[in-house]
Amino acid sequence: MKEFFFNITWIIPVFPFLAFLIIILFTQGNKKLSHSLSIGSMVLSWLVGWGVVFSAIATPHLGEHPIHKSVPWFETGTTTFDIGYWIDPLMAIALFMVPFVCLMIFIYSVGYMGYGTDEVDPNYSRFFGYIALFATGMLGLVISENLLTLFMSWEIMGLCSYLLIGFWFEKNYADPNQITPRQAGLKAFLVTKIGDLFLVLGILYLYSQAGTLSYADTLFNHEFLVHLAETPALPIFGGWSAASAIALLIFGGAVGKSAQFPLHVWLPDAMEGPTPVSALIHAATMVSAGVFLVARIFPLLNIVVELEQHNPTMGLIAFIGAFTAIFASIVALAQNDIKGVLAFSTISQLGYMIAALGIGAYVAATFHLITHAFFKALLFMGSGSVIIGSHHEQNMMELGGLRKKMPKTFWTFLAGGLALSGFPIITAGFWSKDEILAHAWEEFMHYGTASWPFFVWLLLTIAAFLTAFYTARQISLTFLGKPRSDHAEHAHETPNTMTFPLIMLAFFAITLGWVGIPEEIVGQGNNWFHAFVGHEYASTPLSIPVILLSSGLAVGGLGLGWLVYGRKPLEAGQMDPLQKGMEKIRLGWLYKAMQKRFYFDEIYEAIFINGFIKLADIFYNFDYNWVINPIVNGVGAVTRGISNIFNKFDEKVVDGLVNFTGLSSVKLSDLGGITDLKVVDGIVNGIADVTGWIGENVFRPIQTGKVQNYLLILLISMLAIIGIYLVY
Repeated sequence: MKEFFFNITWIIPVFPFLAFLIIILFTQGNKKLSHSLSIGSMVLSWLVGWGVVFSAIATPHLGEHPIHKSVPWFETGTTTFDIGYWIDPLMAIALFMVPFVCLMIFIYSVGYMGYGTDEVDPNYSRFFGYIALFATGMLGLVISENLLTLFMSWEIMGLCSYLLIGFWFEKNYADPNQITPRQAGLKAFLVTKIGDLFLVLGILYLYSQAGTLSYADTLFNHEFLVHLAETPALPIFGGWSAASAIALLIFGGAVGKSAQFPLHVWLPDAMEGPTPVSALIHAATMVSAGVFLVARIFPLLNIVVELEQHNPTMGLIAFIGAFTAIFASIVALAQNDIKGVLAFSTISQLGYMIAALGIGAYVAATFHLITHAFFKALLFMGSGSVIIGSHHEQNMMELGGLRKKMPKTFWTFLAGGLALSGFPIITAGFWSKDEILAHAWEEFMHYGTASWPFFVWLLLTIAAFLTAFYTARQISLTFLGKPRSDHAEHAHETPNTMTFPLIMLAFFAITLGWVGIPEEIVGQGNNWFHAFVGHEYASTPLSIPVILLSSGLAVGGLGLGWLVYGRKPLEAGQMDPLQKGMEKIRLGWLYKAMQKRFYFDEIYEAIFINGFIKLADIFYNFDYNWVINPIVNGVGAVTRGISNIFNKFDEKVVDGLVNFTGLSSVKLSDLGGITDLKVVDGIVNGIADVTGWIGENVFRPIQTGKVQNYLLILLISMLAIIGIYLVY
């Protein structure tokens, strides 16, 4: 049975791709058939995918001997690119998550997009076609056997993010400063393309060294990895090894896709798309792809560590991840949009995963990648349920009191919030986040407080506390107290197509973390996740201080958030207590900066957008006013003057000579005509006349027709000839 599933792995992304084609080409007029095709294709991908996953789990030593198969695709001179699939533990755990979460989002979308109601989206079928293509990209990325097909799948998701974030492209706002879906989609596309440029350069650099992009011949070829680690990089990278340089370039792609600082600015604005899109982008697919990519190239990072060489790339990865985690957590504290809080929460959690990979915590990073996908998809879909149930109100300051009006949404959202906060023992987020903090603690204890692992641990620890606090703030403002608007007052529970996926995801948000409980707690060798995923990497030992600290951070943050926002719920018109408190201590400017995302959009607009506009103006003036056009116009004027001179010369001299020659020729022709008529024709005519006269008067009379006359003439002629002969 294992062989059967392994052999049909390639078909997993084919199902949603076929659904996309059929919907776009044939079924856009049939909403029910469109969503049935999309959901049905994802059901098939999920069933086959989980078949592959459990077959992989049952395969011993899969980490040392990945299963892969490829066929020739196209030739490139001396090399051939193959297309195929790759099955290893990382692929298996990603395949456990992606199709299931996508399936839940697809089912949820039926209710969210208004099927069966008067508010059904007019482009309902097209939406399901787009999300099917989105799933195609992520599934293709997960099963790819080489970096070329991974990149192609990566770009499919980039295209779909543009299409889906800007899905409501016709929407405009009265506030000119509020970004529209059309602008948000373009922003996401352009910002992520900056990272994609580095990814392409990294792939090309790797190809130049290996002549192939197959995982088997590059990332999982120890001899080749050693060669890269011992090969100096291009001079632009200083004294780095080729392995570190390639890893850094590829990591640039992950910075864009996973919204890491400083390319984080696109993700909060991606909230302009429908909420199922937010769940897809921020949980199961697009942003997870960046972390998956860094985990995929981890052997390239680890080989430098194995050889005990300087590895600046890992330090940079860890720093960017940790800074992103703390930065996004701080910004999330002051966001009032229910999806905006979750957007910055996603950025922060992705920072956790990136930082974990930077400090070598491969298992912890991949563990958190999977648990986060479930509880963050749950939270985004829960926020969408709130938006639909409260008549499209998503400002938390206008909500409140939804706990009783939307009980299913509340309890599932609470489960997701507790998992995000890392509530001790019972939630998945606790075990995965705790392992990252434990690994950072171990690195800090090994290198000391003067090292960068100390700052990574410190920033992640503070971010964990802030995460719990803003989660309690969000739950309290949304669900506790009394309704603060008519929308909240008349809120209602959403249909089963929306709440059923919430319940399913809530189950995994609580229980999934149990597969990674440290073996010191469950018994030696019973940490299943580490045994399956990271057998070749050192496990993080149990740290009681870290467990106690993690528990304290989660409970303390949640408790403080409840004290500020839940114990005395906000009334309509009241100021945010955090804002009020910060203004009291003269930090109102800081709260405003947090609300404005520390003005990074404005800074980027001033530096890059306006800078490029100014640069374009300079080039415009250089071209039209200062240099190019004046030179061209000057050359044109000189040329025109010279042309006028030649024109006058042509008119006065050349034309005069031509006309004189023509006139002379005419006169000569006239003279020749006179000579011809009077002389030549006269001579010719005279000869003719003489000849005619001789013929008429001399020769004709002797032509008598009598033989004797002719004989007489003949005799006379002969005598004349003889006489001449005798004389001469």
